[in-house]
Amino acid sequence: MKLILRGYIDSHGFWIVLFILCFVMQLTGLEDALRFDRQQIEAGHYGLLLSAHLVHLNWGHLGLNMAGLILLALFFNDYAPPLTWLLFTLFSALFTGLGLYLFNPELHFYVGLSGVLHGLFILGAGYESRRYKKSGLLLLLLIGGKLVWEQWSGALPGSESLSGGHVVVDAHLYGAISGGVFLLLHQVIHVHNRHKDRHHDE
Repeated sequence: MKLILRGYIDSHGFWIVLFILCFVMQLTGLEDALRFDRQQIEAGHYGLLLSAHLVHLNWGHLGLNMAGLILLALFFNDYAPPLTWLLFTLFSALFTGLGLYLFNPELHFYVGLSGVLHGLFILGAGYESRRYKKSGLLLLLLIGGKLVWEQWSGALPGSESLSGGHVVVDAHLYGAISGGVFLLLHQVIHVHNRHKDRHHDE
């Protein structure tokens, strides 16, 4: 039993650490200090572009995002090593934060992991489509449909009441785009390595 538990922790360590980190941030009430704050970012506090994704409006908001994190861990964990998930999460957090800063000048504050989660779901669905084409493509279509709805009609019904605040749907869009960009870069590197290996064999 101990070996099974240890193996699970080792293979799912990234998700567990991220879950605990978000929980601790909420418990210690660091939202105001770590949130996306346009004025503070303009003053040179660029770390807020990353830290904003680890804090949440309230426990309900945290719960929604942690539910998404658990689904990611359950369904997609085995598709990539922990380092890949970690690197992408950092990439997506920075990509989403910069997107909000550059293209949403009316936005002064932002918190939450939902943008990064959308990127993680895109990445997971992309990996899924390589093994199980139909289910992976279906998931990509569902996420794409959700993003189109949000850009056209705003947040999904009930999502703002559940999270306890305004849903910044553009964060979801930027997060999803970061997933697509990462998949594209991954594919380019993979093709390059294949050509390199083939040339070496010749």
